[in-house]
Amino acid sequence: MLSRRGRLTVLATCVAGAAAIMPSVPAAASLSPAASVPATASVLAAGSVAARADGVRDSQQWVLNMLDVPDAWKTTQGEHVTVAVIDSGVNGKVSDLKGSVRTGPDFTGLDTPASKAQWGEHGTWMASIIAGHAPDGGNGFTGIAPKATILSIRVIPDRDDPNYGIYDNEPEQRIQQSLADGILAAVKGGAKVISMSIGYSAPSGAVRAALQYAAQHGAVLIASSGNSGHNDQRRAQGWAPVSFPAEYPGVLSVGALGQDGMPASFSSNNLSVKVAAPGVHVPAEGRDDTYWTVDGTSPACALVAGVAALIVSAYPQLSPALVLQALTITARNPSGGYNPRTGFGTVDAAAALSAAKQLMTVHPAGSQVGSSARFGGGPAAVPAPPVSPRGVGALVLFTMLALISLVLAGGAALVLRAARSPRGGRPGSHAAGYRSPNGYGPGHQAGRARGPGDRPGAGYAVPGTDQGAPHDRG
Repeated sequence: MLSRRGRLTVLATCVAGAAAIMPSVPAAASLSPAASVPATASVLAAGSVAARADGVRDSQQWVLNMLDVPDAWKTTQGEHVTVAVIDSGVNGKVSDLKGSVRTGPDFTGLDTPASKAQWGEHGTWMASIIAGHAPDGGNGFTGIAPKATILSIRVIPDRDDPNYGIYDNEPEQRIQQSLADGILAAVKGGAKVISMSIGYSAPSGAVRAALQYAAQHGAVLIASSGNSGHNDQRRAQGWAPVSFPAEYPGVLSVGALGQDGMPASFSSNNLSVKVAAPGVHVPAEGRDDTYWTVDGTSPACALVAGVAALIVSAYPQLSPALVLQALTITARNPSGGYNPRTGFGTVDAAAALSAAKQLMTVHPAGSQVGSSARFGGGPAAVPAPPVSPRGVGALVLFTMLALISLVLAGGAALVLRAARSPRGGRPGSHAAGYRSPNGYGPGHQAGRARGPGDRPGAGYAVPGTDQGAPHDRG
Protein backbone atom coordinates (compact mmCIF):
# COMPACT_ATOMS: atom_id res chain seq x y z
CA MET A 1 0.00 0.00 0.00
CA LEU A 2 1.31 3.44 -0.79
CA SER A 3 -0.18 4.95 2.33
CA ARG A 4 1.15 3.69 5.64
CA ARG A 5 -2.42 3.77 6.90
CA GLY A 6 -3.63 1.71 3.98
CA ARG A 7 -5.80 4.47 2.55
CA LEU A 8 -4.31 4.66 -0.88
CA THR A 9 -2.88 2.07 -3.20
CA VAL A 10 -0.87 3.10 -6.24
CA LEU A 11 -1.64 0.01 -8.19
CA ALA A 12 1.48 -0.43 -10.27
CA THR A 13 4.11 1.47 -8.36
CA CYS A 14 3.46 -0.64 -5.29
CA VAL A 15 4.02 -3.96 -7.03
CA ALA A 16 7.10 -5.47 -8.49
CA GLY A 17 7.76 -6.09 -12.13
CA ALA A 18 8.85 -2.59 -13.00
CA ALA A 19 12.15 -3.18 -14.74
CA ALA A 20 13.87 -1.84 -17.80
CA ILE A 21 13.49 -4.01 -20.88
CA MET A 22 16.70 -5.46 -22.23
CA PRO A 23 17.47 -4.90 -25.92
CA SER A 24 15.82 -7.51 -28.12
CA VAL A 25 14.93 -9.64 -25.08
CA PRO A 26 11.35 -10.45 -24.02
CA ALA A 27 10.26 -8.35 -21.07
CA ALA A 28 9.71 -11.33 -18.78
CA ALA A 29 13.30 -12.44 -19.23
CA SER A 30 14.60 -9.22 -17.74
CA LEU A 31 12.84 -9.71 -14.42
CA SER A 32 14.17 -11.31 -11.31
CA PRO A 33 12.22 -14.17 -9.67
CA ALA A 34 11.08 -11.72 -7.00
CA ALA A 35 9.08 -9.86 -9.60
CA SER A 36 6.09 -12.08 -9.03
CA VAL A 37 5.74 -10.85 -5.44
CA PRO A 38 4.23 -7.38 -4.89
CA ALA A 39 6.84 -4.94 -3.65
CA THR A 40 8.08 -1.48 -4.45
CA ALA A 41 8.76 -0.99 -8.14
CA SER A 42 12.43 -1.37 -8.93
CA VAL A 43 14.77 -1.60 -11.88
CA LEU A 44 17.37 -4.31 -12.28
CA ALA A 45 20.83 -3.01 -11.59
CA ALA A 46 22.51 -5.12 -14.26
CA GLY A 47 21.79 -4.31 -17.88
CA SER A 48 19.04 -1.79 -17.15
CA VAL A 49 19.29 0.14 -20.39
CA ALA A 50 16.70 1.29 -22.83
CA ALA A 51 15.65 -1.21 -25.45
CA ARG A 52 15.74 -0.64 -29.16
CA ALA A 53 12.38 0.50 -30.47
CA ASP A 54 11.74 -2.67 -32.46
CA GLY A 55 12.58 -4.81 -29.42
CA VAL A 56 10.01 -2.92 -27.37
CA ARG A 57 7.35 -3.49 -29.99
CA ASP A 58 8.14 -7.18 -30.08
CA SER A 59 7.91 -7.44 -26.31
CA GLN A 60 4.48 -5.82 -26.21
CA GLN A 61 2.96 -7.77 -29.09
CA TRP A 62 1.43 -10.36 -26.77
CA VAL A 63 -0.46 -7.60 -24.96
CA LEU A 64 -1.84 -6.20 -28.21
CA ASN A 65 -2.79 -9.66 -29.43
CA MET A 66 -4.52 -10.67 -26.21
CA LEU A 67 -6.75 -7.61 -26.50
CA ASP A 68 -7.15 -7.96 -30.31
CA VAL A 69 -5.95 -4.38 -30.75
CA PRO A 70 -4.41 -4.69 -34.27
CA ASP A 71 -7.83 -5.51 -35.73
CA ALA A 72 -9.37 -2.60 -33.85
CA TRP A 73 -6.80 -0.22 -35.36
CA LYS A 74 -8.37 -0.88 -38.76
CA THR A 75 -11.31 1.20 -37.52
CA THR A 76 -9.67 3.83 -35.32
CA GLN A 77 -6.55 4.66 -33.33
CA GLY A 78 -8.22 7.01 -30.89
CA GLU A 79 -8.40 10.19 -32.91
CA HIS A 80 -10.11 13.24 -31.36
CA VAL A 81 -10.42 11.70 -27.89
CA THR A 82 -8.98 13.08 -24.67
CA VAL A 83 -8.16 10.57 -21.94
CA ALA A 84 -7.62 11.98 -18.46
CA VAL A 85 -4.90 10.14 -16.54
CA ILE A 86 -5.63 10.90 -12.88
CA ASP A 87 -2.41 9.84 -11.27
CA SER A 88 0.99 11.14 -10.13
CA GLY A 89 1.54 13.31 -13.21
CA VAL A 90 2.69 12.64 -16.76
CA ASN A 91 5.97 13.74 -18.29
CA GLY A 92 4.91 14.74 -21.78
CA LYS A 93 8.49 15.21 -22.96
CA VAL A 94 9.31 11.50 -23.25
CA SER A 95 9.83 10.26 -26.79
CA ASP A 96 6.62 8.27 -27.22
CA LEU A 97 4.33 10.92 -25.75
CA LYS A 98 5.62 14.09 -27.41
CA GLY A 99 2.78 16.23 -28.69
CA SER A 100 0.12 14.10 -27.02
CA VAL A 101 0.02 15.42 -23.44
CA ARG A 102 -1.84 18.37 -21.97
CA THR A 103 -0.83 19.24 -18.42
CA GLY A 104 -3.75 19.82 -16.09
CA PRO A 105 -3.85 20.98 -12.46
CA ASP A 106 -1.92 19.51 -9.55
CA PHE A 107 -4.16 18.84 -6.52
CA THR A 108 -1.54 17.26 -4.26
CA GLY A 109 -0.69 20.53 -2.55
CA LEU A 110 3.01 19.57 -2.71
CA ASP A 111 5.76 21.71 -4.14
CA THR A 112 7.71 18.88 -5.79
CA PRO A 113 8.79 20.29 -9.19
CA ALA A 114 8.01 18.33 -12.34
CA SER A 115 11.72 18.33 -13.12
CA LYS A 116 12.38 15.95 -10.22
CA ALA A 117 13.12 12.37 -11.25
CA GLN A 118 10.60 11.13 -8.69
CA TRP A 119 7.74 13.18 -10.14
CA GLY A 120 5.27 11.46 -12.45
CA GLU A 121 6.82 7.99 -12.56
CA HIS A 122 3.59 6.01 -12.27
CA GLY A 123 1.50 8.45 -14.28
CA THR A 124 3.92 8.44 -17.21
CA TRP A 125 3.84 4.65 -17.37
CA MET A 126 0.05 4.68 -17.54
CA ALA A 127 -0.10 7.43 -20.15
CA SER A 128 2.35 5.62 -22.44
CA ILE A 129 0.29 2.42 -22.20
CA ILE A 130 -2.79 4.36 -23.28
CA ALA A 131 -1.47 6.70 -25.96
CA GLY A 132 2.22 6.02 -26.61
CA HIS A 133 3.27 6.37 -30.24
CA ALA A 134 6.61 5.52 -31.76
CA PRO A 135 8.32 8.70 -33.00
CA ASP A 136 9.90 7.06 -36.05
CA GLY A 137 6.57 6.22 -37.64
CA GLY A 138 6.12 2.54 -36.91
CA ASN A 139 8.79 0.97 -34.77
CA GLY A 140 8.95 1.30 -31.02
CA PHE A 141 6.37 1.38 -28.27
CA THR A 142 2.73 1.92 -29.22
CA GLY A 143 -0.14 2.49 -26.85
CA ILE A 144 -3.65 1.15 -27.31
CA ALA A 145 -4.96 4.47 -28.63
CA PRO A 146 -1.83 6.08 -30.11
CA LYS A 147 -3.67 9.06 -31.59
CA ALA A 148 -5.53 9.99 -28.43
CA THR A 149 -4.63 13.01 -26.30
CA ILE A 150 -3.63 12.62 -22.65
CA LEU A 151 -4.81 15.11 -20.02
CA SER A 152 -2.48 14.78 -17.04
CA ILE A 153 -4.09 15.51 -13.65
CA ARG A 154 -1.92 15.00 -10.58
CA VAL A 155 -3.73 13.94 -7.39
CA ILE A 156 -1.12 11.67 -5.73
CA PRO A 157 2.67 11.68 -5.36
CA ASP A 158 4.84 8.68 -6.16
CA ARG A 159 6.10 6.67 -3.22
CA ASP A 160 9.65 8.02 -3.53
CA ASP A 161 8.52 11.63 -3.96
CA PRO A 162 10.56 13.84 -1.55
CA ASN A 163 7.30 15.19 -0.12
CA TYR A 164 5.49 11.90 0.15
CA GLY A 165 5.64 11.96 3.96
CA ILE A 166 3.70 15.24 4.01
CA TYR A 167 1.04 13.77 1.78
CA ASP A 168 0.81 10.58 3.83
CA ASN A 169 0.01 12.56 6.99
CA GLU A 170 -2.83 14.55 5.46
CA PRO A 171 -6.40 13.88 6.63
CA GLU A 172 -8.39 11.27 4.74
CA GLN A 173 -10.95 13.85 3.63
CA ARG A 174 -8.25 16.06 2.14
CA ILE A 175 -6.71 13.17 0.19
CA GLN A 176 -10.02 12.00 -1.26
CA GLN A 177 -11.07 15.56 -2.05
CA SER A 178 -8.02 15.75 -4.30
CA LEU A 179 -9.40 12.86 -6.36
CA ALA A 180 -12.86 14.47 -6.51
CA ASP A 181 -11.30 17.73 -7.69
CA GLY A 182 -9.27 15.83 -10.27
CA ILE A 183 -12.37 14.16 -11.70
CA LEU A 184 -14.18 17.49 -12.02
CA ALA A 185 -11.10 19.01 -13.67
CA ALA A 186 -11.03 16.14 -16.15
CA VAL A 187 -14.61 16.88 -17.18
CA LYS A 188 -13.85 20.57 -17.48
CA GLY A 189 -10.84 19.69 -19.63
CA GLY A 190 -13.01 17.78 -22.10
CA ALA A 191 -11.97 14.23 -21.18
CA LYS A 192 -14.31 11.55 -22.50
CA VAL A 193 -12.40 8.72 -20.82
CA ILE A 194 -11.07 8.94 -17.25
CA SER A 195 -8.41 6.41 -16.26
CA MET A 196 -7.88 5.95 -12.51
CA SER A 197 -5.08 3.51 -11.66
CA ILE A 198 -5.41 4.35 -7.97
CA GLY A 199 -7.38 2.95 -5.09
CA TYR A 200 -8.71 3.94 -1.68
CA SER A 201 -9.90 1.59 1.04
CA ALA A 202 -12.91 3.70 2.01
CA PRO A 203 -15.67 5.46 0.06
CA SER A 204 -16.09 9.22 -0.21
CA GLY A 205 -19.26 11.17 -0.84
CA ALA A 206 -17.31 13.89 -2.66
CA VAL A 207 -15.68 11.38 -5.02
CA ARG A 208 -18.95 9.58 -5.70
CA ALA A 209 -20.68 12.86 -6.54
CA ALA A 210 -17.81 13.85 -8.85
CA LEU A 211 -17.99 10.49 -10.65
CA GLN A 212 -21.74 10.88 -11.13
CA TYR A 213 -21.18 14.35 -12.55
CA ALA A 214 -18.54 13.00 -14.93
CA ALA A 215 -20.81 10.20 -16.18
CA GLN A 216 -23.64 12.66 -16.72
CA HIS A 217 -21.28 14.74 -18.85
CA GLY A 218 -20.31 11.86 -21.10
CA ALA A 219 -17.11 10.53 -19.50
CA VAL A 220 -16.33 6.80 -19.46
CA LEU A 221 -14.91 5.81 -16.06
CA ILE A 222 -12.24 3.09 -15.74
CA ALA A 223 -10.44 2.07 -12.51
CA SER A 224 -8.09 -0.61 -11.15
CA SER A 225 -9.71 -3.30 -9.03
CA GLY A 226 -6.78 -3.45 -6.58
CA ASN A 227 -3.71 -5.53 -5.80
CA SER A 228 -4.96 -7.19 -2.61
CA GLY A 229 -5.53 -10.65 -4.05
CA HIS A 230 -2.95 -12.29 -1.84
CA ASN A 231 -3.29 -10.35 1.40
CA ASP A 232 -4.30 -11.67 4.81
CA GLN A 233 -7.91 -10.59 4.49
CA ARG A 234 -8.40 -12.61 1.34
CA ARG A 235 -6.79 -15.68 2.89
CA ALA A 236 -9.07 -15.36 5.92
CA GLN A 237 -12.33 -14.54 4.13
CA GLY A 238 -11.81 -15.84 0.61
CA TRP A 239 -12.36 -12.36 -0.85
CA ALA A 240 -10.07 -9.41 -1.34
CA PRO A 241 -11.21 -6.06 0.09
CA VAL A 242 -12.96 -3.72 -2.31
CA SER A 243 -11.16 -0.69 -3.66
CA PHE A 244 -12.56 2.72 -4.47
CA PRO A 245 -13.19 4.23 -7.02
CA ALA A 246 -13.48 0.79 -8.67
CA GLU A 247 -16.37 -0.10 -6.36
CA TYR A 248 -18.54 2.91 -7.25
CA PRO A 249 -21.54 2.45 -9.59
CA GLY A 250 -20.82 3.41 -13.18
CA VAL A 251 -17.09 2.66 -12.93
CA LEU A 252 -15.59 -0.25 -14.89
CA SER A 253 -13.34 -2.18 -12.49
CA VAL A 254 -10.44 -4.01 -14.18
CA GLY A 255 -8.57 -7.09 -12.95
CA ALA A 256 -5.11 -8.26 -14.06
CA LEU A 257 -4.07 -11.27 -16.18
CA GLY A 258 -0.75 -12.95 -16.83
CA GLN A 259 0.64 -13.72 -20.25
CA ASP A 260 -1.06 -17.12 -20.05
CA GLY A 261 -4.45 -15.44 -19.71
CA MET A 262 -4.87 -16.58 -16.10
CA PRO A 263 -5.66 -14.17 -13.25
CA ALA A 264 -2.58 -12.64 -11.64
CA SER A 265 -2.02 -13.77 -8.07
CA PHE A 266 -2.12 -10.21 -6.74
CA SER A 267 -5.27 -9.16 -8.61
CA SER A 268 -8.11 -8.53 -6.19
CA ASN A 269 -11.05 -10.88 -6.39
CA ASN A 270 -14.31 -9.26 -5.39
CA LEU A 271 -17.66 -8.53 -6.97
CA SER A 272 -16.60 -5.09 -8.22
CA VAL A 273 -14.43 -6.67 -10.94
CA LYS A 274 -16.12 -6.36 -14.35
CA VAL A 275 -13.42 -7.19 -16.94
CA ALA A 276 -9.73 -8.14 -17.11
CA ALA A 277 -6.65 -7.22 -19.13
CA PRO A 278 -2.89 -7.97 -19.06
CA GLY A 279 -1.29 -6.87 -15.81
CA VAL A 280 2.00 -8.79 -15.61
CA HIS A 281 5.16 -7.67 -17.42
CA VAL A 282 3.28 -5.00 -19.39
CA PRO A 283 5.73 -2.76 -21.31
CA ALA A 284 5.58 0.98 -20.65
CA GLU A 285 7.75 4.04 -21.14
CA GLY A 286 9.00 5.76 -18.00
CA ARG A 287 9.51 9.44 -17.36
CA ASP A 288 13.24 8.88 -17.92
CA ASP A 289 12.76 7.73 -21.55
CA THR A 290 13.51 4.17 -20.45
CA TYR A 291 11.17 1.30 -21.29
CA TRP A 292 9.93 -0.69 -18.31
CA THR A 293 7.63 -3.59 -17.62
CA VAL A 294 5.09 -3.07 -14.88
CA ASP A 295 2.86 -5.41 -12.91
CA GLY A 296 -0.45 -4.64 -11.27
CA THR A 297 -4.04 -3.83 -11.98
CA SER A 298 -2.82 -0.33 -12.84
CA PRO A 299 -1.52 -1.26 -16.34
CA ALA A 300 -4.64 -3.42 -16.82
CA CYS A 301 -6.78 -0.34 -16.13
CA ALA A 302 -4.73 1.78 -18.55
CA LEU A 303 -5.07 -0.83 -21.30
CA VAL A 304 -8.85 -0.91 -20.97
CA ALA A 305 -8.98 2.89 -20.86
CA GLY A 306 -7.18 2.83 -24.21
CA VAL A 307 -9.78 0.44 -25.64
CA ALA A 308 -12.54 2.70 -24.33
CA ALA A 309 -10.86 5.60 -26.16
CA LEU A 310 -11.01 3.60 -29.40
CA ILE A 311 -14.77 3.11 -28.96
CA VAL A 312 -15.40 6.76 -28.12
CA SER A 313 -13.29 7.82 -31.11
CA ALA A 314 -15.30 5.69 -33.54
CA TYR A 315 -18.71 6.34 -31.97
CA PRO A 316 -18.60 9.64 -30.07
CA GLN A 317 -22.38 9.77 -29.64
CA LEU A 318 -22.46 6.53 -27.68
CA SER A 319 -23.31 7.08 -24.00
CA PRO A 320 -20.82 6.02 -21.31
CA ALA A 321 -23.20 3.27 -20.18
CA LEU A 322 -23.29 1.79 -23.68
CA VAL A 323 -19.50 2.01 -24.01
CA LEU A 324 -19.19 -0.03 -20.84
CA GLN A 325 -21.82 -2.43 -22.15
CA ALA A 326 -19.85 -2.93 -25.37
CA LEU A 327 -16.73 -3.73 -23.32
CA THR A 328 -18.45 -6.21 -21.02
CA ILE A 329 -20.73 -8.12 -23.41
CA THR A 330 -17.85 -8.87 -25.77
CA ALA A 331 -15.32 -9.85 -23.09
CA ARG A 332 -13.96 -13.36 -23.63
CA ASN A 333 -14.52 -15.84 -20.82
CA PRO A 334 -13.78 -19.46 -21.77
CA SER A 335 -15.57 -20.76 -18.69
CA GLY A 336 -18.61 -18.64 -19.37
CA GLY A 337 -20.57 -16.53 -16.93
CA TYR A 338 -19.02 -14.30 -14.30
CA ASN A 339 -15.81 -14.78 -12.33
CA PRO A 340 -14.84 -12.48 -9.42
CA ARG A 341 -11.18 -12.67 -10.50
CA THR A 342 -11.72 -11.67 -14.13
CA GLY A 343 -15.27 -10.34 -14.20
CA PHE A 344 -17.02 -11.10 -17.47
CA GLY A 345 -13.71 -11.91 -19.15
CA THR A 346 -10.80 -10.49 -21.13
CA VAL A 347 -11.47 -7.30 -23.06
CA ASP A 348 -11.58 -7.70 -26.84
CA ALA A 349 -11.04 -4.36 -28.58
CA ALA A 350 -12.18 -5.40 -32.06
CA ALA A 351 -15.29 -7.17 -30.77
CA ALA A 352 -16.14 -4.23 -28.51
CA LEU A 353 -15.96 -1.87 -31.48
CA SER A 354 -18.32 -4.11 -33.45
CA ALA A 355 -20.75 -4.23 -30.54
CA ALA A 356 -20.57 -0.46 -30.17
CA LYS A 357 -21.49 -0.07 -33.83
CA GLN A 358 -24.54 -2.25 -33.31
CA LEU A 359 -25.52 -0.36 -30.18
CA MET A 360 -25.45 2.87 -32.18
CA THR A 361 -28.16 1.53 -34.47
CA VAL A 362 -30.38 0.04 -31.79
CA HIS A 363 -33.47 2.06 -31.00
CA PRO A 364 -36.34 1.18 -28.69
CA ALA A 365 -38.77 -1.06 -30.57
CA GLY A 366 -42.23 0.34 -31.26
CA SER A 367 -45.04 -1.04 -29.18
CA GLN A 368 -47.01 -3.86 -30.75
CA VAL A 369 -50.15 -2.47 -29.14
CA GLY A 370 -51.93 0.19 -31.16
CA SER A 371 -52.31 3.68 -29.75
CA SER A 372 -56.11 3.37 -29.88
CA ALA A 373 -56.12 0.19 -27.80
CA ARG A 374 -57.24 0.43 -24.21
CA PHE A 375 -56.09 -1.63 -21.28
CA GLY A 376 -58.79 -4.03 -20.11
CA GLY A 377 -61.14 -3.41 -23.03
CA GLY A 378 -61.77 0.30 -22.57
CA PRO A 379 -65.08 1.93 -21.58
CA ALA A 380 -67.11 -0.95 -23.04
CA ALA A 381 -65.60 -3.32 -20.49
CA VAL A 382 -66.30 -1.08 -17.49
CA PRO A 383 -69.31 -2.43 -15.51
CA ALA A 384 -72.24 -0.15 -14.73
CA PRO A 385 -72.25 1.47 -11.28
CA PRO A 386 -74.32 -0.42 -8.69
CA VAL A 387 -76.46 2.69 -7.94
CA SER A 388 -77.82 4.87 -10.72
CA PRO A 389 -76.79 8.54 -10.51
CA ARG A 390 -79.35 10.97 -9.00
CA GLY A 391 -80.97 13.52 -11.28
CA VAL A 392 -81.49 17.29 -10.79
CA GLY A 393 -84.96 16.81 -9.30
CA ALA A 394 -83.66 14.72 -6.46
CA LEU A 395 -80.96 17.30 -5.73
CA VAL A 396 -83.56 20.13 -5.48
CA LEU A 397 -85.76 18.04 -3.18
CA PHE A 398 -82.88 17.28 -0.79
CA THR A 399 -81.91 20.98 -0.75
CA MET A 400 -85.46 22.07 0.21
CA LEU A 401 -85.61 19.46 2.96
CA ALA A 402 -82.30 20.70 4.36
CA LEU A 403 -83.55 24.33 4.45
CA ILE A 404 -86.79 23.33 6.19
CA SER A 405 -84.77 21.42 8.79
CA LEU A 406 -82.62 24.51 9.46
CA VAL A 407 -85.70 26.74 9.92
CA LEU A 408 -87.30 24.31 12.35
CA ALA A 409 -84.10 23.99 14.32
CA GLY A 410 -83.77 27.79 14.57
CA GLY A 411 -87.35 28.20 15.83
CA ALA A 412 -86.88 25.55 18.47
CA ALA A 413 -83.78 27.33 19.74
CA LEU A 414 -85.70 30.63 20.19
CA VAL A 415 -88.48 28.94 22.12
CA LEU A 416 -85.97 27.26 24.42
CA ARG A 417 -84.16 30.53 25.11
CA ALA A 418 -87.38 32.31 26.05
CA ALA A 419 -88.34 29.49 28.41
CA ARG A 420 -85.04 29.82 30.31
CA SER A 421 -85.25 33.66 30.85
CA PRO A 422 -86.08 34.87 34.53
CA ARG A 423 -89.60 36.36 35.06
CA GLY A 424 -89.69 40.13 35.03
CA GLY A 425 -86.27 40.29 33.53
CA ARG A 426 -85.18 40.97 30.03
CA PRO A 427 -83.24 38.71 27.77
CA GLY A 428 -79.59 38.95 28.58
CA SER A 429 -79.94 40.42 32.14
CA HIS A 430 -78.71 38.71 35.30
CA ALA A 431 -80.82 37.65 38.28
CA ALA A 432 -81.53 40.35 40.91
CA GLY A 433 -78.78 40.92 43.39
CA TYR A 434 -75.92 39.62 41.21
CA ARG A 435 -72.78 41.69 40.96
CA SER A 436 -70.07 40.85 38.50
CA PRO A 437 -66.53 40.42 39.87
CA ASN A 438 -65.35 43.63 38.23
CA GLY A 439 -68.03 45.77 39.76
CA TYR A 440 -70.32 46.06 36.78
CA GLY A 441 -73.87 44.94 36.81
CA PRO A 442 -76.27 43.53 34.28
CA GLY A 443 -75.68 44.55 30.70
CA HIS A 444 -71.89 44.87 30.97
CA GLN A 445 -70.02 43.10 28.19
CA ALA A 446 -68.05 40.32 29.86
CA GLY A 447 -64.36 39.90 29.21
CA ARG A 448 -63.55 43.55 28.51
CA ALA A 449 -61.33 45.24 31.11
CA ARG A 450 -61.59 48.95 31.67
CA GLY A 451 -58.95 51.17 33.13
CA PRO A 452 -59.12 54.60 34.85
CA GLY A 453 -60.50 57.34 32.64
CA ASP A 454 -62.45 55.05 30.35
CA ARG A 455 -65.97 56.10 29.56
CA PRO A 456 -68.58 53.42 30.11
CA GLY A 457 -69.23 51.73 26.82
CA ALA A 458 -66.60 53.68 24.93
CA GLY A 459 -64.96 51.81 22.14
CA TYR A 460 -67.14 48.72 22.13
CA ALA A 461 -70.79 47.85 21.53
CA VAL A 462 -73.24 46.66 24.12
CA PRO A 463 -76.25 44.51 23.15
CA GLY A 464 -79.28 46.68 22.81
CA THR A 465 -77.35 49.99 22.58
CA ASP A 466 -75.64 52.01 19.85
CA GLN A 467 -71.90 51.82 19.38
CA GLY A 468 -70.16 53.80 22.13
CA ALA A 469 -73.39 54.58 24.14
CA PRO A 470 -73.35 54.26 27.98
CA HIS A 471 -74.57 50.98 29.39
CA ASP A 472 -76.16 50.08 32.71
CA ARG A 473 -74.07 50.23 35.88
CA GLY A 474 -74.78 47.83 38.74
